Amino acid sequence: MKCKICGQENCKKHSMLMGRPVSLTEFSGSSPPEIFVGKWNYPNVYTGILSPMEHGQTSIMSSPELWHERKLSIPSILSMRNKLIYGRTQSNIYKLNDKKFLSVMQEIAMTHKSVSTEFKLKKPVSKNPEQDSRTPIIPKAAPIESVRLQENAPVKKKIDYLVSDGELKSAPALVEMHKSGIENSSLIKILSAGLLGLTKNRKLVPTRWSITAVDDTLSKERLERIRYYQEISEFMVFTAEYLGNHYNFLLLPSKWSFEVIEISLNHPGIWHDYESFFPRKKYADSVTGAYYANRLALTEYLEKIKRQCSCLIIREIRPEYTAPLGVGILRQTSREAFSEPAKKFPTLKDALRDIQLKLKQPITNYTNKSKILAEHGKQKKITEFFSI
Repeated sequence: MKCKICGQENCKKHSMLMGRPVSLTEFSGSSPPEIFVGKWNYPNVYTGILSPMEHGQTSIMSSPELWHERKLSIPSILSMRNKLIYGRTQSNIYKLNDKKFLSVMQEIAMTHKSVSTEFKLKKPVSKNPEQDSRTPIIPKAAPIESVRLQENAPVKKKIDYLVSDGELKSAPALVEMHKSGIENSSLIKILSAGLLGLTKNRKLVPTRWSITAVDDTLSKERLERIRYYQEISEFMVFTAEYLGNHYNFLLLPSKWSFEVIEISLNHPGIWHDYESFFPRKKYADSVTGAYYANRLALTEYLEKIKRQCSCLIIREIRPEYTAPLGVGILRQTSREAFSEPAKKFPTLKDALRDIQLKLKQPITNYTNKSKILAEHGKQKKITEFFSI
């Protein structure tokens, strides 16, 4: 039997996630909080709430920010994820049949604290067939009969205010919440639960789409300013690694352009997406969600230093990355890279030589495919046409 996580026959590494159905008719526990809106059979999707069968502070079970901060191992993360049960129902994204269920799900999406919840199920808990590498693993699911909050779900004033504003579009609402310090993982849940935007347009949004939408919206808002900043003056390299995801960010003194190249050492595979100075119009369907998470981390840094640049991102996926844990850990790893001072180099050759020392494969596997490097130095700047 093939493992649905890694594709290997008779996989023992992920056997903990492939358990038999659990005979339960009801349970209660503290949702981290976490909700999930699926994509399968869109627009009639599965949507639901995740919770373990335990009470207390469970936020770490669904927080990529905390996983990265505490440098948790893959087995530790999988062990926590395996405790979560996805109580779900299926309905149209515009009109959830069970209004009470929708109300509870939206309250959980808005809260920032673990909240005690009671579930009644229609069938036993079984293996969840809908998985996506862009979202953290959800191994267990069950059709839900009813759900009830056992305590009040506290909501931050900024979230309550913006959710109540049915005349504000979702993009400015996301930007305003982010500026007030609300984490990406919370923004994703709020958008997925259909709580933002013009009242007439509100609908449930598949979680995998919400992840990209949030990162894309926040980075594009910054790029409107970054494209007018002065260019950096040196070649800069930032590096970070977490759970086998090794990143090198190469910043070049030039106008804005952005490129991500990913190569896996586990299975043959190369993923590549690029954008020029002008705004990207099509979805990055090769690198997918990680592209926008990487771009968000970069734009956060450039906004901080008030500069623009071209950036080539080199991601080496190493054998240690044995299970997909979602885009969130890649966003946090990218942010970690920019939390340390840059290594600066006078030439591109020197910068690439430094990156090669950190890679386990020839850097030419990346440089030969890079559009940014192919174009670097070919286009003259306007100042070069005039003598000083």
